[in-house]
This record gives sequence, C-alpha cells and structure tokens, in this order.
Amino acid sequence: MKEITKTENQRPKTKFVWLFFLFAIIAIYFFGLSIPLLGPDEARYAQVAREMYERGDFITPTLGGFNWFEKPALLYWLQIFSYKLFGVSEFAARFGSAIFGLGTILSLWILGKFASNSESKTENQKPKTDFANWLALISASSIGLLAFSRGASFDIILTFPITASLVCYFLFELFLQNHYFSENPNFVLTKNAKIVSANNKLLKAYLFLVGFYFFIGVALLAKGLVGIIFPFAIVFFYHILKLELLPSRIFLISLFWGTIVSILVASVWYLPMYLTHGQTFIDEFFIQHHFQRFTSNKYQHPQPFYFFFLVLPLMTIPWLPFFLASIWSFFKVQSPKSKVQSEIKLSTFAFAWLLVPLVFFSLSGSKLPGYILPALPAALILTAEYVWRFVQKSERRKIFVQIVAFLTFAVVVLILQFFINNFTRRETVKNLIETANAQGYTTEKVLNFNTISHNAEFYANGRLVRTDDGKLRRFYEVGEIIEEMKRENINEILVLVPLEHLNRLTESSLIKTNVLGDNTELAIVLVKL
Repeated sequence: MKEITKTENQRPKTKFVWLFFLFAIIAIYFFGLSIPLLGPDEARYAQVAREMYERGDFITPTLGGFNWFEKPALLYWLQIFSYKLFGVSEFAARFGSAIFGLGTILSLWILGKFASNSESKTENQKPKTDFANWLALISASSIGLLAFSRGASFDIILTFPITASLVCYFLFELFLQNHYFSENPNFVLTKNAKIVSANNKLLKAYLFLVGFYFFIGVALLAKGLVGIIFPFAIVFFYHILKLELLPSRIFLISLFWGTIVSILVASVWYLPMYLTHGQTFIDEFFIQHHFQRFTSNKYQHPQPFYFFFLVLPLMTIPWLPFFLASIWSFFKVQSPKSKVQSEIKLSTFAFAWLLVPLVFFSLSGSKLPGYILPALPAALILTAEYVWRFVQKSERRKIFVQIVAFLTFAVVVLILQFFINNFTRRETVKNLIETANAQGYTTEKVLNFNTISHNAEFYANGRLVRTDDGKLRRFYEVGEIIEEMKRENINEILVLVPLEHLNRLTESSLIKTNVLGDNTELAIVLVKL
C-alpha cells in the first residue's frame, strides 16, 4: 500500500515536470530570434523572401531583382507569411524555422508514443509511457536542433518534412504488422461488396502511408531532390538491414500512386516555375545547384570525407556520451530474439536513417555543417533509447538528465540574452548600415571594396552595386569607385571595406572619406568625389 501511494503521489509531480519542459521548449525555440542575421546565407534568403513579398510573387525567387534559382520556395513562403504577420524583420525571417524545429520534435514525440505503446502491447511489458517525453526532451535540448531551428536557412526546413515522412513510414509498417496479426485483418463487406467497416489498424497504416508521400512532396519543396532520395533510400536500406529483400507488397504497390501524391504536392511550385522559366530553370536549379554542387567543389565548400562523421556527433551535445554509447549498444545487441524486439526495430530504422545521409553527403564535393541535419533526428532516437534505459535504473538518474537538459536551455538563453551580440558582431553589417542611416545616409548606394559582404543583401536592401548578371560587384581600386560614381552621376557613396584595406581609401588624394564605423572586420566609409 505504501508503495502504491508513493507511486500515485509521484504522478502529479512527474506531469508537472513534463508540462514545465513543454512550455520551456516552446518559449526557448522562439526566444532570441531577433538577433541580427548572421553570415551570408541568412541575409540572402531573408532578402529573397522580402523581394517576393514586396512584389506579391509567390513563384519566382529573386535577389537584387535578378532571378535566384538556388533553392525551392518553401522557406521563402514561410518567411513571406511571417512578414505579413510581424513585418519584415529578423524575427519574421526565422519564425518558420522555429516552427519547423518544433515540428521535428513533435514528429519524434509521436513516433515515441506509438512505438512505445505498440511494444508494451506486443511484448506484454510495462508500458513505456514516458519514452516519447524523453525522446522529445533529448531532441529539443540537442545543440544541433537548437541552433538550426533559429536560423533563416533551408537545413531545418528540409529536416522537418523528412522526419515527418520517415515517422509516417515507420508507423505505417507498425500498424500494418499489427493488422496482419490481429484477429480480423480483412475488410467487412456487405452483399453488394461495399465496405461497411474496416480494421482500424489497417486504416491507420494507410493514413500514415499517405502521410509518408505527402511529406516527401513537402521535402521536395524544401530543398529539392534530396527530399525524395533520402526517404526512399532509408526505407529500402532499413529493410536490407532487417535481412528482407524488399518492403511489403502494399508499400511496393503504393510507389505508383504515392509518387503521384508527392509530385502533385511539389508541383504547386515546380510546375509554375517551369512554365514561367522553362529550360533556364532546369539548367540552373537541377544541373548547377544539384548535380554540380554534389559532384564538384564549384561552390567552394571543400572538406575531408570524414567531416560529417565529426559534425553529426557534435550536434548531439550535451548528449554526446549517450549517443556514442547508443552506437556501441546498437552493434552489441543484434539478437532477433531479444525481449525488446520493437525497440530493436526502431533502432534499426534509426540506424538506416542515420547512415544514408551520412554516407551520401560524405561523398559530396561540397560540405557544410547544416547538410547533415536530416540525420540528426535518427541520432537522437538512438540516444533517447539509451537515455530511457539509463534513467529507469533510479530516480536520481532521471533528475540528472532533466537537470542537464534544463542547464542546456539556461545556457542558451543566457548566451542569446547577454553574449551573442559580442560574439556575432563581425558576422553582420547590420550595425554598420544602421550607423550610416542614423547619420542621414539612408539612400546612398553601397559598394564592396576588396570584399563581398552578402550579409548586406538584407540590410542594404536595394542599394548594393551589382554586375550585369546580378552578382555583387567587388571593387579593387579607388579609380573603379570614381568611375562608378561618375557613371551613376552621384557625388556620395557608402563603401564596405576590410580594415586591412581601409588606408587605401583614407590615404587616397582622389576622394574624400569619412569612416562612419566598423565591426572589427569591416568598416563603412562615406566616399565623396
């Protein structure tokens, strides 16, 4: 009786803890989105969306008024929607990314909920009622998801639909298997052969299968062909790891109608883009930004083959030791007769999910840390399984893991609130442009001298000097600046210049200069003839 009472008393406390983490996660994922856009990509993508928003054009991405066919439109649509809600700002540019980060966590929670319930029913074990909560907590507090969910970039925009599609597939297989082993797996028919009722598990299986193809279509809108390559490759590799030649016949048949579903979803952007721009769109979007990016170093992001084998584990911080232990445990536990058969299947699925993007991008000629983000949910599934087994040993272990998660959130909040501006000052030109604006130079053209600052795309909206093909122009000599000013018939211009080249402007006798400010890397200078 004492033990029962103790357990009952702990339940409200446990629910309070999980509710606290729920609200904390939501708050933290929207906290600090207003910091300046960093690096070249955030500013460019936010500017592309701004131009589409100002034109009222939801189809053709442009940058500086020139066509910009690097990526599909899903991120831009999210940003346009946010601009309408909140106005054009850094917060609005990142709002969709935070939503998709939370969507990734929710997808993993749903996976944990269904998988744990199925395991308890098929194995006659005590229900893993809180496994989904641990999976969500581990995922939400991983540094990779925390970081990329607050970036105005495509990596998290791709990761959510891929996560959702693969979760749908695993649950499709789970319910399909349960259907096969249920007492009445067949449809109930009337004399007129009309369906009057159906096995609930089979219906759920088909709904999740439709979800699998729907989210593949969304992934195609997120970042192109990898949105369809990864889910199919992971599914087939998963069945190879299970020592099965192919997935179920139902899934193989679904390839015909399911692929049509994916194409129909993706066609809301691809079709009007092709009808509008024709072969130009095909050449630039598919040939240059898919095949050439993968097979060459055209876009200057070279890294060694093992790059992502280092980056992916680091994204699991602060759970890195648990992740490494989970990989060891995965290879150690291989018996198909294990008592936790469903868990092993989930681990096998997660391992296939982990390995496909890891190998794929390791073979690519161009590598950036965010590329591997779609593999992070798989790493977090493996990690959460190990953590769940770890915390079942004692109440102290549960408290320890929860404290680590809480401290991670606390550190992120403190960094965003008090330290991020100093850390990122040199990564943005926002303060430089604002300094010039505050002194009345709000309409002057802005040019790059011995540098290219793509970060200025957003903050110097419509004022940057470009080449005839739309790329930012780099000026190398003072004489080139003078020629540009005479060509445009202007007497004043703002110049972004690295500090090491600043004296080439200030010491020139051909122009008058006024250094308005610097960010420890670049200075902004008012140049007059």
